[in-house]
Amino acid sequence: MRHFTPINGQIMVENVNLSTIAEQVGTPAYVYSTATLTRHYKVFEQAVSGMDALIAYSVKANSNQAVLSLLAKLGCGADVVSGGELTRALSAGIPADKIVFSGVGKTEAELRAALEAEIFQFNVESIPELDLLNSIALDMGKIAPIAFRINPDVNAGGHEKISTGRAENKFGVDIADANIAFERARNLAGISANGIAMHIGSQIDSLAPFASAITLGVDLIKQLRAKGYPIETFDIGGGLGISYSADDTPPPNPTEYGKLVEQLTDGLGLKMLFEPGRLIVGNAGVLLAKTIYVKQGGARNFLIIDAAMNDLMRPALYDAHHDIEPVVTPAPGTNMISYDVVGPICESGDTFTQHRLLPEMHAGDLLVLHSAGAYGAVQASQYNSRPLVPEILVKDDKFAVIRTRPSIEDIFKTENVPDWV
Repeated sequence: MRHFTPINGQIMVENVNLSTIAEQVGTPAYVYSTATLTRHYKVFEQAVSGMDALIAYSVKANSNQAVLSLLAKLGCGADVVSGGELTRALSAGIPADKIVFSGVGKTEAELRAALEAEIFQFNVESIPELDLLNSIALDMGKIAPIAFRINPDVNAGGHEKISTGRAENKFGVDIADANIAFERARNLAGISANGIAMHIGSQIDSLAPFASAITLGVDLIKQLRAKGYPIETFDIGGGLGISYSADDTPPPNPTEYGKLVEQLTDGLGLKMLFEPGRLIVGNAGVLLAKTIYVKQGGARNFLIIDAAMNDLMRPALYDAHHDIEPVVTPAPGTNMISYDVVGPICESGDTFTQHRLLPEMHAGDLLVLHSAGAYGAVQASQYNSRPLVPEILVKDDKFAVIRTRPSIEDIFKTENVPDWV
């Protein structure tokens, strides 16, 4: 659900006019809705309420401190994949015993920090990581609680760059090697191996891949328990998709997903871990932009806006679709024109969409790119020396800037010219 609705001819975020934000903060800017974030979390929480569940929000989807603080107050945990994300989660008030640390390349410093914080679980992805974690835990006089991330070789569909559960991916321990991994862990004094974890991909639009992966996981848990391994937790990751277009076939809703998981794991007495990210924040945010020029080409019309691929990388990186809409509702009878919506960066890939039918636009007109709350601001860069985009959080009739737009002078402060240049 999106709380971005045209009222009296203008798109509103809850009770705030996007035009007001553009006037006071400038464009481009990310704008998030507190009501949407809250509703999405509560819908998911209700969907898994029949299980002993830990919802560990995937911080990589949107790691802004205000967003994390809001989720922390709702009772949410966190799935982190770096020391920086761990620090963000703890600083936002998410308890350490609700934090799961995933990722294939955890460093010694990151593992030490997570052990010191006493997080709930490490999702270990390789034998070398297991050995390093054991060594650090023994040095610190601690025992590391772990689950092995198992790669079930399930094709979840979708874009290949966000599919993570196939045999050729870099993630996890091959399911055929799970017994070897647990046997190795059993003999390590600094390790307590009590769970398995899976994450098969992102933006999954069918329950079938989840059913396949969970069934494989349940079978593995039964085999491991039969051999004396005390498997208590099952982290099935995230990946449930959202609608990016009004024309999309709606993905499964959280209630259907929760029923499936509960049915497949019934009677096992497991603590279930979930890592939703996009599902919580994706449709809770938009990228607000302004038209700079309308350029007519020989065969194309270019709508050149002040947002660019460095602000929202998804279309260039994944060929991702975002609905685009003018902030001001066009008058009845306004011409519809086919536009290539592009940014100002000197790359042909700086294209948000091609041949998109939109109402006739003019320089200065505001527009929004919908469903930009996940993997938007977190992937932004300062390419072409363009400052990072500010982020704004709206609640009811008020808004706050939750990340400021740096000046070029602020950017220079992070750089240094040595005396010998």
